[in-house]
Amino acid sequence: MLRLRTDTSLQWIDVVLANFDAFLIDHAACERKASATALKLVSHYSDRTMLVRELIPFAQEELEHYAQVMRIILDRGLSSRPDEKDPYVGALMKRIKRGPDQYFLDRLLVLGIVEARGCERFGMLSEALEPGPMKDFYVDITRSEARHHGLFVRLAREYFDDSKVQGRLDELLDDEATIVRELPFRPAVH
Repeated sequence: MLRLRTDTSLQWIDVVLANFDAFLIDHAACERKASATALKLVSHYSDRTMLVRELIPFAQEELEHYAQVMRIILDRGLSSRPDEKDPYVGALMKRIKRGPDQYFLDRLLVLGIVEARGCERFGMLSEALEPGPMKDFYVDITRSEARHHGLFVRLAREYFDDSKVQGRLDELLDDEATIVRELPFRPAVH
């Protein structure tokens, strides 16, 4: 289990619940992007058997989540909108170092951290929602996301020395905590 260095403020929930439709649209985009990113990694690192075996089912599951959220969006009479830059993900991506091995390691760890933050926030949302189908949906999503962030750290440990993984993970988790504290809240997953 990946342990984040800071918790999301409860103010985030207030912002999300005040504009839940916008949150749903962002959530759908996050699921689609997660699936696409996994497939991009599979294509780029097709010689890494463990990665290919693990990320194809991950991409399929994220695509299914996208379909589920889109059904909710359409049932509410909404539609998706063009992608917006995610300031949280953008700030984390700027921390990725260059060089083939370092880029690969950092990419895996950043993806794990993004999944961990999503898991935390979906859990917060599931607790805040009234009993019913939406709450049940977010309880299920939280369980799924809990598996995902560990996947990326396990993959990093498959391809890199554990001490290197842990050292870099600690640095990135510290950076992520700073990012979370500095970004304003918005009706979005991140």
